[in-house]
Order: sequence, then structure tokens, then C-alpha cells
Amino acid sequence: MADEHTMMTIAVLGGTGKEGSGLAMRWALNGYRVIIGSREAEKAQSRAGEMNAQLGGDYLTGTANPDAAAKADVVVLSVPYSAHRATLEGVKEQVAGKVLVDITVPLQPPKVRTVHLPEGKAAALEAQALLGDSVKVVSAFQNVSAEQLAEPDHEVDCDVLVCGDDASAKATVMKLVEATGMRAIDGGPLANSIAVESLTPVLLYINKAYGIKGSGIRITGIP
Repeated sequence: MADEHTMMTIAVLGGTGKEGSGLAMRWALNGYRVIIGSREAEKAQSRAGEMNAQLGGDYLTGTANPDAAAKADVVVLSVPYSAHRATLEGVKEQVAGKVLVDITVPLQPPKVRTVHLPEGKAAALEAQALLGDSVKVVSAFQNVSAEQLAEPDHEVDCDVLVCGDDASAKATVMKLVEATGMRAIDGGPLANSIAVESLTPVLLYINKAYGIKGSGIRITGIP
């Protein structure tokens, strides 16, 4: 019998971008069925083909965001904050009753190294308010650099804080974190994503100040 995770389908909306692509390849290599979503089906199919070539196999498929969300058990939202609301509105029907992993950071260009609190205090909280209680929104991966995810076999030196109000949904997402090779840390309720999202501009500032790429976080004191 196949492992439980091999039966799960993950849709990565905005999966043509660097962050979404990196996560998608890691999940695909660990036996998950992964669908790349984009506003344009052709773009998603093209990017999935590029990733399959990089991985050396037929691992991923691509389609438009609503179709990807409809076919998935878990939906991952990986889009710029400027596209956050519109993307959610476009898949609201398809994500009903599912787990949605929001990795969005409400950056405010050009001041991406300064914390910006959106009207709803956090992108993940705005997603929950928009989608309603039938969707279990979990926030994760905001503090992981796309630079670290680019090569699927690269070990990422970063913990992932996972926040959510539904224990089962949070546990599911923590397993997805572990499948990427990173350590999942229970970060508490979804409201705590305010702090987690706000850490990303700080990390971007650190990158520039110290002339590095891909700084991350580590939680000490946990065996």
C-alpha cells in the first residue's frame, strides 16, 4: 500500500515563482502529487515542464489556479502580496473545506526591508477572513529564502514556524515542512503569523547589511 503522503495532492498557486517552485520540487521528490498553478495554464504547464527537466523525471503538472486548487487536497498560496486577495477570490469556491497554506509576506515595495502591517494585520489572517471558516488557513515558510530552496538537494539551514487555529491542519502542514528537509516549529495560533510575517523584512535587512543571501531563523533550546 502506498504511503499516506503519496496519496496527497498539493496545489502550489503561484508555483511558477522562485519560492513556490522550490517547495514544489521538494514535495514532488518526496512522493507527493504536485500541481503548479498560475493565472495562465500555459505558463504553469511550461514551468512544470522546466522543473521536470531539472529533476529528471515526470514529477509535476501545471494548470490554471482554479483547476489546480480544485484537484488538490492541500492548497499552497505562494504569490506576491499585491496578488494575494485577487488570487484567493479566484479560488474561493475550489478551496472550500480544504487546508490552505499561506506563505505570503505583506511586503510594501520599494521598502521591502521595513515591516509593513496590512489592514488585516497579517496576510494569513486576511486569507482566513476572506475564505471563511470552512477553510483551515495555516501560515508557514515566510522566513525561508528562495535562494535556499532553488536546488532541491540543498540542505536548508532554517526552521519553519507554523501557525494555525486548527490542530489537525497545522499537523498536516508540519509534515509538509519536514518533507522539505526543514524542521517544523509549532508557532501557535494564526494570530501569531503577524510576528512571523514581520520577521521577513528583518531578514531581508540583515541580508543587505551583512552582504549575504538567504538568512533564516533557528529556534534554540528544542532537542
